[in-house]
Amino acid sequence: MTTKGHILLGVCGSIAAYKSAYLTRLLVQDNFEVKVIMTDAASGFVSPLTFSTLSGHAAICDFTIENQSVWNNHVELGLWANLMLIAPASANTIAKMAAGIADNILLTTYLSCKAPVAIAPAMDLDMWQHHTSKRNLDILKADGVHYIAVESGLLASGLEGEGRMAEPEVIFNFIKQKFFAGKKKSLNKKILITGGPTYEPIDPVRFIGNHATGTMAVELAKDLAGRGASINLILGPSTLTLEHENINVVRINTAEQMLAEASKYFPAADIFISAAAVADFTPVETAKNKIKKSGKALNLPLKTTVDILKTLSKNKREGQIIVGFALETENAIENAQKKLQDKNLDLIVLNSLQDKGAGFGYTNNRVTFIDRNNKMTKFELKPKSKVAGDIVNYLIEKFDA
Repeated sequence: MTTKGHILLGVCGSIAAYKSAYLTRLLVQDNFEVKVIMTDAASGFVSPLTFSTLSGHAAICDFTIENQSVWNNHVELGLWANLMLIAPASANTIAKMAAGIADNILLTTYLSCKAPVAIAPAMDLDMWQHHTSKRNLDILKADGVHYIAVESGLLASGLEGEGRMAEPEVIFNFIKQKFFAGKKKSLNKKILITGGPTYEPIDPVRFIGNHATGTMAVELAKDLAGRGASINLILGPSTLTLEHENINVVRINTAEQMLAEASKYFPAADIFISAAAVADFTPVETAKNKIKKSGKALNLPLKTTVDILKTLSKNKREGQIIVGFALETENAIENAQKKLQDKNLDLIVLNSLQDKGAGFGYTNNRVTFIDRNNKMTKFELKPKSKVAGDIVNYLIEKFDA
């Protein structure tokens, strides 16, 4: 069977090196040929024998093979690779890459490599947040090195926060989509996405909001960016993080702020996907100070928030595609069809709170597509990442039609 590609995997000194063993296995099982280069520090976490066994090639740890007069030619390694992936990429190695230092076999190979290079950083919270780490990462991005975003969670030091290397499956999917997509259809368009909730302030500490997390919008942005699209994501309050060279994330809090930011990008957008769960009401006035409990009922006058989707769709130009979402609790089809017509949409994605295990706060969703010709397509319960793929495939077919 013909290999899908040659991947040169650089492994640096980090506890996350154990994940790279699993990543190697994933790549080999998917018919990639993998050669592993390890720094001295890396071999203190995972043995070279582990990578040799998993990859089918001797792990490369130095310029020469011990007790043999054989040279590991970094130039040939750089020419062999279709992709050089450094995972984990430590703060030390990232700094040396940014400065052009070549004091080990991994770095000399990086400087010789003609193929694309991607890094998946791993370091502790304080190291990740240090201004020099940010600066070095910016230098590598400017040099064309592709960046696989760190994740947030429990770190080896016991601290909790950003700095964890992305999980092997995430890295695997990233490189397949980015560098080995083959005949997968692209969508080289400008796309505006709104996502997450909005928080409408009652006073300095309280707000009106909802349980939306922004997951659907983030999954859409990731899928579309992987197809070559340029994304502007206007994201309400959310704990989700997203870094991708094709995605510009603008964070907002209120419906008014979301409209202001979306209005900047809407005119140039080929596609607008309104996935945000905008609060329907906002206080008539926001108290300047915390409202104290008095023992009496609170009278809180509300007004409706601006209808962002309807406001923007009034200025829809010819050829522009607009996708909306409808979350319903009753008369779902009728309400979704009415929204489709009232807001001049090309497609509405309907989901119901009646479906167990789907919607707000869940990783899964069950949706129904309704297009402007009232054609309905129902889907089974599936991960939101797969729902995003269904929406993207629809958009690709729409532009190909």
